[in-house]
Amino acid sequence: MLPKFRNPTLLERALTHRSYLNEFSDIAEDNERLEFLGDAVLGFVTAAMLYETLPNKAEGKMTRLRSALVRNERLAEIARALGMAGQLRMGKGEEDGGGRDREHNLGSALEAVIGAYYLDSGIEAVRAWLVPLLAPALRHVIAEQIDHDAKSRFQEYAQGVFGVTPHYHVQVAEGPEHARSWRAAVFIGETSYGSGIGTSKRAAQQAAASDALQRLDLM
Repeated sequence: MLPKFRNPTLLERALTHRSYLNEFSDIAEDNERLEFLGDAVLGFVTAAMLYETLPNKAEGKMTRLRSALVRNERLAEIARALGMAGQLRMGKGEEDGGGRDREHNLGSALEAVIGAYYLDSGIEAVRAWLVPLLAPALRHVIAEQIDHDAKSRFQEYAQGVFGVTPHYHVQVAEGPEHARSWRAAVFIGETSYGSGIGTSKRAAQQAAASDALQRLDLM
């Protein structure tokens, strides 16, 4: 669940999408400034978490793990689990267009809540709330080696073996506009090496590259 705020106004602002201001002129500020602050706080908390829990990992490895942990898709997953979609304040047009389930809106709102909670209760309170939320994601990242950028690794393979850059074919797989999934296939020349599905085009491409690496026994 979301943390308990001493100043509920900060939480309200963190959950206010900019489209809400277009319909309610008495609202002074949306959550974008808090998002900016929360992004920095999230970066610090994840860095400290990795430093403390992975004492034998090198700097480069921790940097990749942190990047995997704070991707917008992962933040959106956490926001959904916290029930934030139903708490966002947004304009009717944005809501009718599927804004409540849009990954960008959810991930940004979570960062805004982090920034707001930092202002409300300080960094130690943020860490106490946020680290348990990130811990399962970290275990998943490590177990599946998601911190390795599959697209980059497959590109290195393709260029090293064939001297060419792989290309991707992406298309809508299924679902309504606000909750679509995407299917991607990765090719070297005319030959397909892997395919995958994701909640965004980028995620689908990563899944396809990961599938290709697994087929080649390079994971």
